Amino acid sequence: MWDKLRAAWNIKEVRNAFLFVMGVMVIFRAAAHIPLPGVNLQALKNFFEANQILGLLNLFSGGTISTFSVVALGVAPYITSSIIFQLMTMIFPSLEAMQKEGEAGQKRINQWSRLLTVPLAILQSFALISVLRSSQFQILTRTDTLHIITLIFTVTAGTIFLMWLGELISEKKIGNGISLLIFAGIVASLPQQVSRLWVTFDQSQIFVWGLYGLIAVLTVLGVVFVTEAQRNIPVQYARQVRGAGVLSGGVASSLPLRVNMAGVIPIIFAISLLLFPSVVAQFFVSARTAWLADVARWVITTLQNQIIYGALYFLLVFAFTYFYTAIVFHPDKIAENLQKQGGFIPGIRPGKPTAEYLNAVINRINLFGATFLGAIAVLPLLAQGAGGSRLLAIGGTSLLIVVSVVIESVKQVESQITMHQYDAY
Repeated sequence: MWDKLRAAWNIKEVRNAFLFVMGVMVIFRAAAHIPLPGVNLQALKNFFEANQILGLLNLFSGGTISTFSVVALGVAPYITSSIIFQLMTMIFPSLEAMQKEGEAGQKRINQWSRLLTVPLAILQSFALISVLRSSQFQILTRTDTLHIITLIFTVTAGTIFLMWLGELISEKKIGNGISLLIFAGIVASLPQQVSRLWVTFDQSQIFVWGLYGLIAVLTVLGVVFVTEAQRNIPVQYARQVRGAGVLSGGVASSLPLRVNMAGVIPIIFAISLLLFPSVVAQFFVSARTAWLADVARWVITTLQNQIIYGALYFLLVFAFTYFYTAIVFHPDKIAENLQKQGGFIPGIRPGKPTAEYLNAVINRINLFGATFLGAIAVLPLLAQGAGGSRLLAIGGTSLLIVVSVVIESVKQVESQITMHQYDAY
């Protein structure tokens, strides 16, 4: 590992990309500590500690909500917008055709996702501020209309700023920018969480904390195992006669299919969808309409049930693994490219039969990968039920995101190193 880091650092382009990303993360963390006026931070902290769902929302935003900074929403609106458009590509054939156009079509969809982020950020900031206004902790010290409008537009501008920073990071090709921003927020909150665990440590709970440590190790090993595992499909290239009777081809190769092609995306998507109904319900808890307030309280109570929450978390991670794999993996294109290059899978006819075979293989692989990833996702919740600590559920989700993002970034760095090594020859 250290040899790879040293090799990456010795490449000027990769080294500059590292320094740029580190600089952007410093800017992000600096912005996360610029609080908005008219907010009682101590009351806000007590409010989040008393609500597990909003604690996960704070985690998902990168710890920016707990300080109610200028980037309080983090990149959550942009992720929600991306989810909406990816779902729409599965529903509307025109969007699906646009996505298949390649880079040009993807740029148009990304541009629409950015535009949708603005109204979503306004809506989510308004909902968050309304939740804080209706809480019993008296978080907002100013509630006049002009101040509320200023807060909404400031938080929305902060989200757009982070979205821009995330895209700048992605352009450096050493990791997904949005995932790395979430990663930075989680890592920045680790010292505070460790200190809280140290303060609440009790020698009578040594067994419980040992169980937590074992769960953390299993989570790391599980995520690494699923992310690194792959199925190699044998590919044979036909021998071809070229000019002057020269033979080419006839080379045996393989097509690697990763067990978890979606990476950390299913986890982020699942958390986003689980948080959305709770946040909306918090907004309607104090509604004057009785049935609407009852429904909101029912949604919050239902999702605070660990069994229901864990089951939904597992199912969403499972479903999004299949969903995102279907978006990034196209058996028809792979089969077409193999046929154009004179390649074939032994025992499988080229063309449509090859695409059907690859689709069947990836579905079987995903069955294991999605089940394993979902099981790892809910494992901290099971341990939390045994030990009764709320910090473990949040910590387990943090661990999942951190490990997945690190593995994804390491792979991109390795590809950069390999590319420069080929260029050197």
